[in-house]
Amino acid sequence: MTSISRARGVWLPVAVWAVTRTVVLLCVLRVLVLPGPDVATDVSVIYRGWFTVLQTGTFPLNDVTWQYPPAAALAILSPGLLPFLDYTTAFFTLILAVDAATLALLLRAGRRDGHRPAGAWVWIAGVALLGPTAYARYDLMVTAVAVAALFAAVRRPRAAGALVAFGALLKVWPALLLTGAALRGRRARALWWSAAGTAAALTLFFVAAAPGALSFLTFQRDRGTEVESLGALVFHVARQFGWEGQVLLNYGSLEFLGPGVPFVSTVALTLSLAAAGWLVLWRVRVRELGAATLCEAAFTATLLFTTTSRVISPQYMLWLVALGAVCVTVRAARQTLPVVLVLLATGVTLLEFPVGFGQVVASDPWGVTLLLVRNGLLVAASLLACRRLWRATRGDGPGRPGTADVVRARSAADGEAPAPVELSGTAAAQPRADGAPAAP
Repeated sequence: MTSISRARGVWLPVAVWAVTRTVVLLCVLRVLVLPGPDVATDVSVIYRGWFTVLQTGTFPLNDVTWQYPPAAALAILSPGLLPFLDYTTAFFTLILAVDAATLALLLRAGRRDGHRPAGAWVWIAGVALLGPTAYARYDLMVTAVAVAALFAAVRRPRAAGALVAFGALLKVWPALLLTGAALRGRRARALWWSAAGTAAALTLFFVAAAPGALSFLTFQRDRGTEVESLGALVFHVARQFGWEGQVLLNYGSLEFLGPGVPFVSTVALTLSLAAAGWLVLWRVRVRELGAATLCEAAFTATLLFTTTSRVISPQYMLWLVALGAVCVTVRAARQTLPVVLVLLATGVTLLEFPVGFGQVVASDPWGVTLLLVRNGLLVAASLLACRRLWRATRGDGPGRPGTADVVRARSAADGEAPAPVELSGTAAAQPRADGAPAAP
């Protein structure tokens, strides 16, 4: 019976994954057509154009829509590995393969002690809820690197550091995976030095290999308030009362331009800085790093910066789904409710883009309602995630890991056999741990 239940535990999610991904592929290939814009245009037109430029040995220097770190060039060039397929089909094929590899990581991790299979189901549901956008952007490749880095952190800190650095050079945000990383200890040093060394080496390589490797910094700096962001709700409502601004394609996305936009963009940046300040305060006040701290901190930090960003593109939801999947895989994590809210927000995102995007751009009441619900769910998830992370690492709430869990996490991080646990009545007396999910 045990072997049968184990087989069912693998094949059932794989079967559901196959069905949902078939539907997603049919959507991006336009066999099934959803209302709204064709989400695959980015691949067939923009990515393919960048592919042509990158093949000449330079980054897209004169294209302000190129707003990505230099390693993104590898993602754009990757369909060239399948020369027998046209660019668009090759891209979707690679995304499918990476999606399957991510599911395999989560399924394997879910079978380990201290873990559970829920993460695989979060991944299956999250990508399906986002719909064709999940396969029409290279973000899924980045999330796969992030998932691999989190699972490698305890047993293979050098590999984890290298993966974090590579992910950050693919799309910056994986640098947030280090938010909850320990600062002391042999394995902590290995993680940080590996991340720093890999980042420096790869950056130097790309700068030397082709001109324009760092041009993305200027293009990203000049972005404004995108129509799907939290701040954009101000202008969606203001349009109902005669606001004179407009929506235009600006730096690769549809943004509000007009009176008050610079101020709202500044407020968004201020909120992001406030989020960073809270994370610093959390690190200063933290008392204990448990077995789930690394993934919970990464999820919380990414959620905060996504929610407060001037731009909330639909594909950003993939980042949160992937990190949420890792959190619910680790049994000690206490982020289940925020992850559920993220899944709900992902489903609403599909209704907002591509299905209702025309109504969003026009500030139609239905489009504004969808944005209000999606962004409201993200705000609620952010506040809950912060509260649970704080309580779990301060040792003063139900999210608190037990002393035995902390000792085991520290022993695993230091490569030692678990020591006998002597219970203490004070949280301050408890040992610190490196706080990462066990490698699959």
